Amino acid sequence: MALSTFDIDAQRWDQSTFMGRLKHFFNITDCRTALLPDSKLDEAKALVESCRAGSVPPGTTEEQLHYAKKLYDSAFHPDTGDRMNLIGRMSFQVPGGMAITGFMLQFYSSCCGVLAVGEPVLQRSGQLHQPQRCVPHHSKKAPPLVARWVPFAAVAAANCVNIPMMRQQEILNGIAVTDENGNKLGHSNKAAVKGITQVVISRITMAAPGMIILPIIMERMEKYKFMQRITFLHGPIQVMMVGVFLVFMVPAACSLFPQRCSMAVSKLEPELRDSIISQYGDSIKQVYFNKGL
Repeated sequence: MALSTFDIDAQRWDQSTFMGRLKHFFNITDCRTALLPDSKLDEAKALVESCRAGSVPPGTTEEQLHYAKKLYDSAFHPDTGDRMNLIGRMSFQVPGGMAITGFMLQFYSSCCGVLAVGEPVLQRSGQLHQPQRCVPHHSKKAPPLVARWVPFAAVAAANCVNIPMMRQQEILNGIAVTDENGNKLGHSNKAAVKGITQVVISRITMAAPGMIILPIIMERMEKYKFMQRITFLHGPIQVMMVGVFLVFMVPAACSLFPQRCSMAVSKLEPELRDSIISQYGDSIKQVYFNKGL
């Protein structure tokens, strides 16, 4: 294939299958790319844009184009093309999650550990005082293993509230839906709700194994004398073990649902459904939209 006609935006793996999506997200969530300097990322962006314009620099290989697209997808906003802050990049999901989750699991019985994620939920609801006292109080009174699971409940609740709140404009105004060829058909609130629901499920699934299984492991390990002698290492041990879970769970959770989500025309809002039928008849059965991450 001539590189001048290389479609850099074409997916390398079949996104209609879970395994294809898994390979894609393993690629772009590679935490090693978070260590690269901005200059390297900007070079990757320039190469991607050159390829899109049909002017690939002489001597460029196909593998270099794939790597440039990997860096682009991991660090730049898919809509604006702007380089994102480090903590907002897909490549930072694993190291960022290691630090936050490890901290919460280590200090599960303290106010700061539980409220690290729980407080945003309380701020959103406007109830800042009684719940803050209540959650740590019950986590301390619960059986040890149950208390260790309180951070996961806080994470799940935070995702259920924060993601819809951050994307409330999509729920209110709808998100763009297209036909199979990418032609815009309108905006749908129901499509937004479906996409956001799938994102919430993915985020909770991402956290679940590490925050449910690791407390069981730590609860049993801490009974051994050698673990009781190295209590100062419990925090680092949990951070590293969380990292092992997240290396696999971040791409796996992102792969649960196709990024290009679909919905039957019959399930759209009556106004949008009628508009599509009036223009295209029965030729369009499904609409498509980006569910987000």
